[in-house]
Amino acid sequence: MKIGIIGSGGMAKALAGKWSSKHQVMLSGRDLEKASGVAAEIGASAGSAQEAAGFGEVVVLATRWEDVFSGIDSAGGPDAFQGKVVIDINNPVSIETFLTTREDDRSLTQAIADHLPGAHVGKAFNMAQVAVWEDEDMTYDDRQMVTLYTADESADSVIAELIRDVGADALRLGGNEHAYQLEAAAAIVIKFLFAGRDPQTIFNFIQPEVKAVR
Repeated sequence: MKIGIIGSGGMAKALAGKWSSKHQVMLSGRDLEKASGVAAEIGASAGSAQEAAGFGEVVVLATRWEDVFSGIDSAGGPDAFQGKVVIDINNPVSIETFLTTREDDRSLTQAIADHLPGAHVGKAFNMAQVAVWEDEDMTYDDRQMVTLYTADESADSVIAELIRDVGADALRLGGNEHAYQLEAAAAIVIKFLFAGRDPQTIFNFIQPEVKAVR
């Protein structure tokens, strides 16, 4: 699978570092030299946002949440995302109030989906800090980490595969109408992280029936 990532920060590096052994990955960033350095560390390639969007069958939006739509514009606008699976990993959360900042009672993911009508949009990887995605083990309390995600049906299997490829279990919450629940849950984690909790603090969805089968 070809994965283009709009961004080259900590989250982009952590996820791409897991994916690059199984997929072709291209990072991008405003500073191409920096993006190239990050890519070289993890066995990926680097290019402009436009090149990353063109490269990827899957495009991951890994900018700051405030920069998502400018990142989309830099990649070529909505036309550049036609037919692609687009994964939103962002949390529109104020670090002063630790509340979501969307004012229309809808998620950032839904706003992205509306802006990219030709793409297949989903939300994942938003409920844990970089250190979690860097972890090679991905087990907590002797259970594999569960990553909740939302997606339209066209993106479902692809996002689930990429979650499994980083070492977590994939659990679909539903369509993107439920993405605001993931953003609100992430706000709780962010609040505790800013209060000094360990960077690997997460919510883990306990599934006794899954453990029993294994």
